[in-house]
Amino acid sequence: MTTISLCSPHISQHFPPSSSPMELKALTFKLVFFLIFSLTTSVQTDSKTQEIKGMFVFGSSLVDNGNNNFLKNSRAKADYSPYGIDFPLGPSGRFSNGRNVIDVLGELLSLPCYIPPFADPRTRRRRIVHGVNYASGGSGILDETGELAGEVVSLSQQIRNFQNRTLPDFEAQLRARSKGRFSDDYLSDYLFVVGTGGNDYLLNYFAPAKEKKPSLSQFTEVLMSKLTRQLKKLYRHGARKFVLFSIQPIGCIPVARANLQISNGSCIEALNEAALLFNNLLKSQALSLKHKMPGSNLIFVNSYNIIRSIIDNPHAHGFSDASRGCCELSAHKGEGILCKRGGTTCSNRTSHVFFDGLHPTDAVNLRIAQKAYSSSLLEEAYPTNPPGVSPV
Repeated sequence: MTTISLCSPHISQHFPPSSSPMELKALTFKLVFFLIFSLTTSVQTDSKTQEIKGMFVFGSSLVDNGNNNFLKNSRAKADYSPYGIDFPLGPSGRFSNGRNVIDVLGELLSLPCYIPPFADPRTRRRRIVHGVNYASGGSGILDETGELAGEVVSLSQQIRNFQNRTLPDFEAQLRARSKGRFSDDYLSDYLFVVGTGGNDYLLNYFAPAKEKKPSLSQFTEVLMSKLTRQLKKLYRHGARKFVLFSIQPIGCIPVARANLQISNGSCIEALNEAALLFNNLLKSQALSLKHKMPGSNLIFVNSYNIIRSIIDNPHAHGFSDASRGCCELSAHKGEGILCKRGGTTCSNRTSHVFFDGLHPTDAVNLRIAQKAYSSSLLEEAYPTNPPGVSPV
């Protein structure tokens, strides 16, 4: 059995002394990441599979693994029970009962440890050699999106943290390990994972206090324009392999249904239409950017379709509840999306789609990561390639 090391210092401080590292199940999935990311731009029969050495992660609470724990004035935190109830390390800042999608991807890629959060002061030097997670719950593509969540780290600041803080430290570690000799494309063995955009609609465009606003299409164009600039900035600093997660079906999340008192299982399609508009642009942008950024590869992971298929037919996917959160939600103003501190949870967490008012359970995060890693369906991961064929 493969094991995953607890090399992230922030996570390990929550680890019970009597427990052992998490055991991973044997991997039996088709290696689509390797098929796409390890092939060169021309077909070579003798090419070898390239190892993915780590991940740099940017985005919101769906991929945050504890950065907001270190933000004094943030209201978007998950460092308390019942978060982490099914995670060996307990409450760690992940917005789930167990793993988030980044944790599962790390397991599937056989990374030796969880990706550490940037905000932990100890995420420096040798602890960053397998990547860093910069994601911040409540953040968005636009800097102003996080205002409702109090203190957050915007996407632009996350990328500045990578550029100004991590990159010099990372290069110093490589010089020390290679005695000063390393190639200019040293980041080509790392995935740059971006999961953001949903909060720009939920906490910004559709916020009740938002009076004057552009049309939905204009707002979405602004989001895509800024996101594209940020991706190009990462490319200029050496990023070559990108994994772009779509926005989930935000019209189906429990808090959205509850706010409009929808009890018949229906989703709020106006919110979903916004997500689909963004996702369609992001998908086309993934293909467009490949040609504008030579040597890059981008995968668009359609978590919207993956989750929506479960919501529309939960029993066929092994779930029984696709409309309610599993945990007791907080009654505090501005925290109604999150679990109540020390609150109760459902007993059948593996059969729930959502853990709180917004975030998927470990079981759903597992499905999303597996699809991102191994799906050959274009409606789930785009583009995908058969063996022996170079990326589009």
